[in-house]
Amino acid sequence: MALQAIAFYLMAMTTIAAGVAVVSARNPVHSVLFLIAAFFSAAGLFVLLGAEFLAMLLVVVYVGAVAVLFLFVVMMLDVDFAQLRQGFARYMPIGGLIAGGLAIEMIVVSTTVATHGAARLNETPMAQGMHAPASVSNAEAIGRVLYTNYVYFFQAAGMVLLVAMIGAIVLTLRHKPGVKRQVIMDQVLRTPATGMRMVSPKPGEGIDA
Repeated sequence: MALQAIAFYLMAMTTIAAGVAVVSARNPVHSVLFLIAAFFSAAGLFVLLGAEFLAMLLVVVYVGAVAVLFLFVVMMLDVDFAQLRQGFARYMPIGGLIAGGLAIEMIVVSTTVATHGAARLNETPMAQGMHAPASVSNAEAIGRVLYTNYVYFFQAAGMVLLVAMIGAIVLTLRHKPGVKRQVIMDQVLRTPATGMRMVSPKPGEGIDA
């Protein structure tokens, strides 16, 4: 029990420290690396709580897909970070408003749990799905909750991830001046008249491409 408590506090402190480093690091690549560390530590906390399936999802989906994708996008876009920092003060009010709204939501949830206690929360459909028989595995119990009571929310989250993936691809495929790209349709529709150019260069002169 003591070893489990030590592991819990160690991973909890690592998660908090990595989360602070994500928002305080000046280099976005370093922020993504700290974010990956926070995800791994949070996955370890899920394992200690007996939620192995959630830990696996956190590592596979967020670390293996979202964080790595964001890391490669940041490294490939060649973003002018000095220009981004110039608009920090301009976006601070709306950022503070969003942060305040999230803080109010967390306070309301914490107050509700402290006031009504766990007995009130056990009446919700999600809590009823959590009280599964001992013969039901962790993955099966979570599947019953996701695909019966909250299937539409689960599908909506998938659509959000799909749109985010398409947006990342569009950002990385933007056209830059001076970069030649292959146009498949032009190659398919090419004819001898458009694909060849007859020239008669004079001695000592080159041919323009």
